Amino acid sequence: MEAKAEAPLLEVAASAGGRSSGRATAAQTLGNIVVSIVGTGVLGLPYAFRVAGWLAGSLGVAAAGVSTYYCMLLIVQCRKRLWEEEEEEEEEEEKANELLHLQTYGDLGGKAFGSIGRYITELLILAAQTGGSIAYLVFIGQNLSSIFTSIKTKEQHINPAVFIFLLLLPLEIALSFIRSLPSLAPFSAFADLCNILAMAIVIKEDLQIFDNSRNRSAFNGAWGLPFAGGMAVFCFEGFSMTLALEASMAERRKFPWVLLQAFIGITVAYVCFGLFGYLAYGNETKDIITLNLPNNWSAIAVKAGLCIALAFTFPIMMHPINEIIETRLKSSRWFQKLINTFRCAEWLGLHGSRILVLVLLSMLASFVPGFGNFVSFVGSTVCALLSFVLPAMFHLTIIGSEMRSWQRILDYCIILIGLAFAGYGTFNTISGHSSN
Repeated sequence: MEAKAEAPLLEVAASAGGRSSGRATAAQTLGNIVVSIVGTGVLGLPYAFRVAGWLAGSLGVAAAGVSTYYCMLLIVQCRKRLWEEEEEEEEEEEKANELLHLQTYGDLGGKAFGSIGRYITELLILAAQTGGSIAYLVFIGQNLSSIFTSIKTKEQHINPAVFIFLLLLPLEIALSFIRSLPSLAPFSAFADLCNILAMAIVIKEDLQIFDNSRNRSAFNGAWGLPFAGGMAVFCFEGFSMTLALEASMAERRKFPWVLLQAFIGITVAYVCFGLFGYLAYGNETKDIITLNLPNNWSAIAVKAGLCIALAFTFPIMMHPINEIIETRLKSSRWFQKLINTFRCAEWLGLHGSRILVLVLLSMLASFVPGFGNFVSFVGSTVCALLSFVLPAMFHLTIIGSEMRSWQRILDYCIILIGLAFAGYGTFNTISGHSSN
């Protein structure tokens, strides 16, 4: 999941509790949506266009954008319906209090399918967040390898795993001791700025070599389409933030329109960026487009800025993972006994768990063969289940009896297509058909 921990702007949503509206204007919410969705995955889109073809890639991004937008509206409708039920049964105080705190995607899963629904939803969010964290490490490692290779030795390639273990892991372990996430917010903003600069430099380079962009494939066969679709779904992932974004608005009735504006703009930007990148570099397009940039100081500066900003933003990405693990740890009986026996056991246990998770993620990242293949795998499996299958299932369960036939049929189609896409995309990635 692009797991948008880079959403410090959502502090404006903190004041929105329960059914009360937040304070965010339409413009602020629009900015929050963009920050919550757009991340480093966009720099892999040109490679997805290379695998699928420029026309298939464009259609894949557009389809992912439309589907994600529609399914985001489904979960907003589900919460609205539950709140309407609360108004109808105000005498049930316990139920009213439960619905008052219906703020997260996991809460909605719990209302739809009980404790199992909550567990599955939170497990998928954890898996998506883990996949996004590994993608961060791979992205930073490959870009650092590119920088040092271009500066020190132009012939010998340096394994990205070296940078992950020798530079990133010690830094992230040190940063894991920082408990105040708002102090890292400036780095998140800096990362977004570097993302924009990287896209601008890539487009500038694309335009300079655009005359050589003839004979690019429009469609590279059926195997390329799910790969591009998985990459696009990963790039649009910000699904777990939907309810918080809607709750942050002062005028919630305008949220669908604001969300539509954001998705139109993001989809157009994604299609243009992927298209320009592929048309410029053709079959030489790498899975991270910044690796195609010339070894000049402007390109090196942007790549270095991206790496630094993302390294300091990484603890925000890790926060949901640490929160889930630490909550489980604190609730376990053996850990409570350990705390009662040793004074420093809680501090050592919580920070030890963070260090252990970082080591495991670094090990997994060192085995990832390529950024593009991994991102497509995460997008076509975990992100597809989170973004398409679960919202349609929740919608059928919570509002099913009041829905029209075509709505019910559409929900079932989304579920079937989402499951088929997850299975097909997984097979496509694992079998290596993406390596055109």
